[in-house]
Amino acid sequence: MNQRINRIQQWLQQNDYQFAFISDPTNVFYLTRFMCEPHERLLGLFIFPESEPFLICPQMEVHQARNAGWHFELIGYQDHEDPWEKVEKAFQNRKLNGSPTAAIEKDTLPFQKAMSLRRLNEQLSFASIESFIASLRMIKDEKEIEILQKAAEMADYAVNIGVNAIKKGRTEQGIIAEIEYELTKRGYSEMAFPTMVLVGDNSASPHGHPGNRQIKEGDFVLFDLGVVVDGYCSDITRTVCYKHASDEQQAIYETVLEANQKAIEAAKSGVRIGDLDRLARDIIADKNYGDYFTHRLGHGLGLGAHEAPSINESNDDQLKKGMVITIEPGIYVPEVGGVRIEDDVYISEQGPVTLTKFPKTLQIIS
Repeated sequence: MNQRINRIQQWLQQNDYQFAFISDPTNVFYLTRFMCEPHERLLGLFIFPESEPFLICPQMEVHQARNAGWHFELIGYQDHEDPWEKVEKAFQNRKLNGSPTAAIEKDTLPFQKAMSLRRLNEQLSFASIESFIASLRMIKDEKEIEILQKAAEMADYAVNIGVNAIKKGRTEQGIIAEIEYELTKRGYSEMAFPTMVLVGDNSASPHGHPGNRQIKEGDFVLFDLGVVVDGYCSDITRTVCYKHASDEQQAIYETVLEANQKAIEAAKSGVRIGDLDRLARDIIADKNYGDYFTHRLGHGLGLGAHEAPSINESNDDQLKKGMVITIEPGIYVPEVGGVRIEDDVYISEQGPVTLTKFPKTLQIIS
């Protein structure tokens, strides 16, 4: 049986839970390799401590589920049918006695679907499975690392397109359009999140909104983007200057670059996650820019553009072999602009491996 499903079965046994109900499409994909966006329809993976799991999905997706490699019970339903009746039928041979507990995704499961589960047993109670699935997803296997490496390569390619598109008068949205058009020509049409190109003072907003701002001489141009490859996300940020950079701009850039590089060097298995954030934060604070570093150092990366672990100074967990995280310090000074340098970093047995390779020395685009 699927090793990941086996891990959940063991967890259910250890906690005396009768079954798990997984409905988040990303988690379903992680456990089955079946990617489905059901919209308002029911998509559900039911896992039991000892008996085989079953998957329910719209009938029009059944063929794709089989092609993805799902070999256990598969239940399809038409739009005019009540899928919960089919779930109840599937449970006839899986009795729920007493006051059973179901492990669910409490953060994302709609209330209506949770209540529909109670049709299986009026005494059903719920426990959360989110943190356990997150712990599984945090540690990547070799195949996942290969995919994430390819996603990082495509992110490097996308930034290169954007940098080459910089010209006086070009707009943020115009450059985004060129980046995404060229990626689509290469066969990669899904972005991990809305692509950001931020120009001038707009770059001083960590999550600014691209618009029709035109590039002017002396502007910072900040790229933040990610490309999806086989379901897995990359996430890169690079910042360049157009025509020339002031002394202050260069000082800001070199400070962020130092924080990025030192944090990557320190990102080894066994390191307390909060200490990694603190290391980068102290470098920036020592240069009197501490008040302008307004977000955590990074986050986990995988099927989600943002997933566990959170790289913030209060996180007492340790980095572990197999994690892939972002390291993205930044300084954002109003009316001057912002710099963020972000890399995707794999925590290997030998130490940190930077997956994103686009150059990080300050580029002055002429």
